[in-house]
Amino acid sequence: MASTRCAVIGVGYLGKFHAQKYAALPNAELTAVVDTSPQQAAAVAADCNCRAVTDYRELLGRVEAVSIAVPTTLHYEIARQFLEHGTHVLVEKPITTTVEEAADLNRIALEKGVILQVGHLERFNAALMDLANRQMAPLFIESHRLAPFKPRATDVNVVLDLMIHDIDIILDMVRSPVRSLAASGAQVLSQAVDIANARIEFENGCVANVTSSRVSMKTERKMRIFQQNAYISVDFQNRGLSVHRVGEREMFPGIPEITSEESFFEESDALKSEIVAFLDAIQNGAPVIVSGEDGQRALETAIRITDLVLRSKQVLR
Repeated sequence: MASTRCAVIGVGYLGKFHAQKYAALPNAELTAVVDTSPQQAAAVAADCNCRAVTDYRELLGRVEAVSIAVPTTLHYEIARQFLEHGTHVLVEKPITTTVEEAADLNRIALEKGVILQVGHLERFNAALMDLANRQMAPLFIESHRLAPFKPRATDVNVVLDLMIHDIDIILDMVRSPVRSLAASGAQVLSQAVDIANARIEFENGCVANVTSSRVSMKTERKMRIFQQNAYISVDFQNRGLSVHRVGEREMFPGIPEITSEESFFEESDALKSEIVAFLDAIQNGAPVIVSGEDGQRALETAIRITDLVLRSKQVLR
């Protein structure tokens, strides 16, 4: 099996896991890891048996694919340079800080004929991947993504940190233009918005009510989908999928029976699945699961929601 020469740019908390996955895959050759901290780069390089680099520019034109796991403000500049050198790019979410930057990355990727994939990891959740094989026509969607406070995640607000996962999933599921948005939120423990709610109305009539918090006492990642004759619940945290449908028989005269199907999936490595899909797109021309266009679309909606939240009275300016 031919291998792809890869590198990971930024090997902090998340990037080191990217490096470990590449190092373990037979169709990837992890040639280097990059971090501005020489100690961190050296530690991860030693663990993954590859070269440690402190300046990513040393690798331009020398690797075939990269994962970029640096702070969001650096995504555009680093991804742009690798794309311009004909390198395939997997960039962590959100794709960039502005829609204009995302559009430019997509333009370059198209011109250079290279893969641009965005790290919306929840798309590789086993329960959601099973749901993707079913016929979907949502009328109403409700999602809750709640988490305790973690100081390391405060470089972006909760919409770009957590809610964007559900925004991406919902946009992919509904596949209709957004007609209108309403949103509100509040700052609680950080200088950015920590809890937010958004109502997304689509041109096809579907409505999504999305809540995200990073100041909760519990962790919850659930989505409930209502469509004609069916109610579907996805538990991302526990990889559970419940499907309730109107049956063919009657429970009582004039009252249809409700059939229920509940599935739980074994714990899987979503990050590994994401990187395997990235390499499959590079090596075999497989469809890109979360394309640069998907990342741009999710970012655009997330920014619109953020702007609405910042206008709400609860948020300090």
